[in-house]
Amino acid sequence: MAIEVMDLAGYAKREAARIMVMDTRKMHAWVHYAQPGEREEMHCHNQDQTMLILDGECTMSFPDGGRAVMTAGMAALIQGGSFYELLNTGAGPLIFMGTRTGPHSSNKRISYATREHTPARGRMLRHDQDDAPAR
Repeated sequence: MAIEVMDLAGYAKREAARIMVMDTRKMHAWVHYAQPGEREEMHCHNQDQTMLILDGECTMSFPDGGRAVMTAGMAALIQGGSFYELLNTGAGPLIFMGTRTGPHSSNKRISYATREHTPARGRMLRHDQDDAPAR
């Protein structure tokens, strides 16, 4: 099927994990589920990305001390090489969808503390690595 509709929040709630939902030669996307207080260390990626909050509250922190609080319906555009940290500051689960340019295999996650590549956590739900339209 050339087009597939997905219940992303449903996937995230059911699996309670970070799940890759799309992966093509031009982009990849995932849904992320985090419990209250869960944090991702300061890091960056080599690719541009977007982040769309589906449910909950997330506070993004930046190396200069700046912060941005995001709630359901809010989105962020993060240029490749920009460091940030994520913290679920809400009372319930945080669910967001992220997208990045390029296939997942070309993604690099760089730790702010070490400036070294650290593999991303999570697992694959789907893997559509071909020239077919994104699903």
